[in-house]
Amino acid sequence: MTDLAFVFPGQGAQKVGMGFDLSSNFAEANAVFEEANSILNWDLSNLCFNGPIEDLTRTENTQLAILTCSVASLRVVQSFGISAKIVAGHSLGEYAALIAAEVVDFDSALRLVQFRSKFMAESAAQTSGGMVAVIGLEDNKIERICDQIDGVISIANFNSPGQCIVSGETILLEKSIPLAKSAGAKRVIPLPVSGAFHSDLMMSAQKQFGSVICDYVFDEPKIDFVANVTGDFAKTGEKIKKLLVQQITNPVLWEKSVQLMKGDGISHFIELGPGSVLSGLVRRIGNDSICFNVEDMKSLERTLNGTNTV
Repeated sequence: MTDLAFVFPGQGAQKVGMGFDLSSNFAEANAVFEEANSILNWDLSNLCFNGPIEDLTRTENTQLAILTCSVASLRVVQSFGISAKIVAGHSLGEYAALIAAEVVDFDSALRLVQFRSKFMAESAAQTSGGMVAVIGLEDNKIERICDQIDGVISIANFNSPGQCIVSGETILLEKSIPLAKSAGAKRVIPLPVSGAFHSDLMMSAQKQFGSVICDYVFDEPKIDFVANVTGDFAKTGEKIKKLLVQQITNPVLWEKSVQLMKGDGISHFIELGPGSVLSGLVRRIGNDSICFNVEDMKSLERTLNGTNTV
């Protein structure tokens, strides 16, 4: 389909049982889990399928798990001959998108995410930070609130109209909550995350990751790839590597990314991986978008029927 984009979720989409249905029914999905187990030298598939949720939610585990589940969904969809014109991922999801665009293979992506998640978890442990979702307030008002507060606090995700994620020092986030509510926010929700991702509190992780990624070869994308940091197409492997490093401390421009894809003729989106959070965001960015997700047999059937692939 020339009007189709693949999109891939980020950290927070994890749930016990993810990937089991597709892995049990498709050799292509099972092979991805087997490869991940072999590369990591431990049973990631068991953690995805059986938990416990406490272990699955740890940053150094959940990033590997979501990437693997997303690639398993990708391989199943590809087995039906479905291909995309554009790919994009939300934060961690960029690594699955880069596999889809043939910039890196699964082995390289998984090893990079292993480094990324380790460095981010270490940065989180060394700092006192968190994230909050702000619902129903304009971006510029949220930015002004962050600017009023002295210290590390900024917008981490520009997700959709009226929905942003703010990241920063815990004590500063606590200060921002009443300010956001008094400015007109409908809800301000602290998120169950271990650190202030996509903020300057991740600077240590960014520096460490930058020293690792330079050892990997990135090819030019075979499918158009939209980068989080710019909300624009990234066309060379070297540029993508730099953007992945920047992404650790920079905001995810998801709304801008979706608008770019829609402006380039995309009307259908398939979310590949656990959950359907991105599908909801895409619909809020433009209710004329047609969204599907593939995480199990039921969602796969809906997607195949909706894209006239059966």
